Amino acid sequence: MAELVEARPAPSTSGSGAAAARRAELRDFLRTRRARLSPADVGLPDAGRRRTPGLRREEVAVLAGVGASWYQWLEQGRDIQVSPQVLDAVARVLLLSSAERRHLYALAGLNPPSAETDDDARGVGEGLMRLLDSWLPFPAHVMDRYWNCVMYNEAAAVVLGMRPDTPQNCLITFFTDDLYRGRARNWEANADAVVAQFRAACTASPGDDGFAAVVDQLSAVSPEFVERWGQHDVASPGFLAKELEHPTLGTLFIEATQLQVPARPDLTLVLHNPVPGTGTREKLERLLSEDERRAALRLVG
Repeated sequence: MAELVEARPAPSTSGSGAAAARRAELRDFLRTRRARLSPADVGLPDAGRRRTPGLRREEVAVLAGVGASWYQWLEQGRDIQVSPQVLDAVARVLLLSSAERRHLYALAGLNPPSAETDDDARGVGEGLMRLLDSWLPFPAHVMDRYWNCVMYNEAAAVVLGMRPDTPQNCLITFFTDDLYRGRARNWEANADAVVAQFRAACTASPGDDGFAAVVDQLSAVSPEFVERWGQHDVASPGFLAKELEHPTLGTLFIEATQLQVPARPDLTLVLHNPVPGTGTREKLERLLSEDERRAALRLVG
């Protein structure tokens, strides 16, 4: 196995109290991660009972392709310089989750890598759907990093016109869905903000072809989008005020707030809240009436 080139110890300095505390936390973190593994967990033969549980330092060093002395310095919390390549190798050997890998980077004084979806966080879909349903009678939906709508509650169907037979991408629908545009009283005012927010999302993930695919698809059918995209405006995502004219509920004033899902950083929860003093809450609460809901759902097919 080719050994990775690790950085040598930096000149000894006293360091700040915060840095010393971080290195102490790094020491304890690595020791506990190593102690929870057995040789069999990483493909090594089991040599019988050990005086202390877990892998030995030398075993971690060999499997990671780094020097035994260097790994010892790292686990001792010595003030040494590290590289992302070496940290990734250590994280792989210690079977760290995405959250633990980011924690390792932070403790080592490096910028954490982009969040990934942990295997144990992939089962949150049912919980999110229950959350959307608990938000009734107010609209709520979940979208992925490319603004594809992956789930929505019944109020989102009734109020926003979300339905399975339309493209379930919130940016594309905003420009191309006649039903939504017919209801959005402040569509023109929001169009610039929506495009600017999507550009900010693109910028946060440079080189991601998924965003380019959405832009290309919408550019092929919407000159209005092309014009706004060419302005290169950027705005922070997270909030949008909507004025909707619903055929049975009347005028609705709603605030849409985006919330990232920590357990699934690739998903965003979008909650719609009625603006106080506009009568919107009372109108949305009428959705609890089954007759009213059935009538509204028939209008969206």
